[in-house]
Amino acid sequence: MKENTIVCISCYYKGYDFMDEMKKLGNKIILITSENLRDKNWPWHAIDEVYYMTELEPSVWNLDHLVQGFSHLMKDHKVDAVIALDDYDVEKAALIRETFRIPGMGQTTHRYFRDKLAMRQRAKDSGIEVPEFSSIFNDQTVKEFAEKVPAPWVLKPRSEASATGIIKINSTEELWKAIENLGEERHKFLLESFKPGDVFHVDSLVYNKEIVFTSASQYLSPPMEVSHEGGVFRTKTLGRYSEEFLALEKANANVLMSFGLVNGATHTEFIRGKEDGIWYFLETSSRVGGAHIPDLVEASSGINLWREWAKIETALLNRSKYEVSKPTGFSSGLIIALAKHQTPDYEAFKCDEVVKFLPIEYHVGIVYKSDSKEKIQERLDEAARRITSDFLNIIPPRAKPSS
Repeated sequence: MKENTIVCISCYYKGYDFMDEMKKLGNKIILITSENLRDKNWPWHAIDEVYYMTELEPSVWNLDHLVQGFSHLMKDHKVDAVIALDDYDVEKAALIRETFRIPGMGQTTHRYFRDKLAMRQRAKDSGIEVPEFSSIFNDQTVKEFAEKVPAPWVLKPRSEASATGIIKINSTEELWKAIENLGEERHKFLLESFKPGDVFHVDSLVYNKEIVFTSASQYLSPPMEVSHEGGVFRTKTLGRYSEEFLALEKANANVLMSFGLVNGATHTEFIRGKEDGIWYFLETSSRVGGAHIPDLVEASSGINLWREWAKIETALLNRSKYEVSKPTGFSSGLIIALAKHQTPDYEAFKCDEVVKFLPIEYHVGIVYKSDSKEKIQERLDEAARRITSDFLNIIPPRAKPSS
């Protein structure tokens, strides 16, 4: 088996299991990350070389410098694959692949997994249900949308991760003021109808255009709510034969095949409209989900998304066969919240259903697993009450400065 050279790009500290597994499979690992992450607990035993980029602002690098630096790296290395470990790195990896003709997702396809406006247009063109949306480049287009689609609406950054930067708007007056405040950043946003409802996420593995593993879960506290109001983030897995799981599995397959994903890990979100019961596509990404969702998935299924993704990439490079293990069928739950103390005392949370306490500074983080979905719900409710009364620390979201 030949040694492949894999370049991992990450502007956040993540992907430990991916790099560890890649090394176990006989690959050479090069990490490109942000200078301010130099002291993080990276899997140094698995990393052969590391290069650091200066951040211009959080998650943003000088892309010209990245390309120049990569050209020097290419003098001494034949790079076989470039992997983006975080949502913010998808664009960087696509640029590198296109520039140096390295196989993998290029800049055209990557937009469907990064740019929320491109996602919605692609979904709509493919017959996938999406909330009514509009670009905001043109005043007349915005005016027509506001007249046709009743408030409330949300202004969404096209390329932010999760619920970062979303602004909820309740009137036309508010809308125009918000757009004016965006100033020169206006083209980076889209306008969308606000759909009340339950939000779900589907986490998948894709190999040679076939979805080989699917996990579906329901947010009990949607990311947008937690991002804007503070509080406790909770999500729980759905039973593999439940009506909701089967509907999400079908909707997810429709999205991924329509968007042209060939290989890798994906995290896709849907909302079930409260008023009409329709499953609306919200967004997707070509990477493993954040917020410790891989821990939730592994507790339920026994499948480690990071390690399986590494196996898929290695199988593709070696032209060998890949098969995912048969998943187990446990129910699992995840709860995370900001805490007042750097290392919270977990004594009061100990119970048979706890799989792990997540070691995140100034956070309470717990993963649960059980044969009973009712028991998982009970544990999540108990933990939420205890965290809210004794541990919770709420930091208001940063307001976007007026231009």
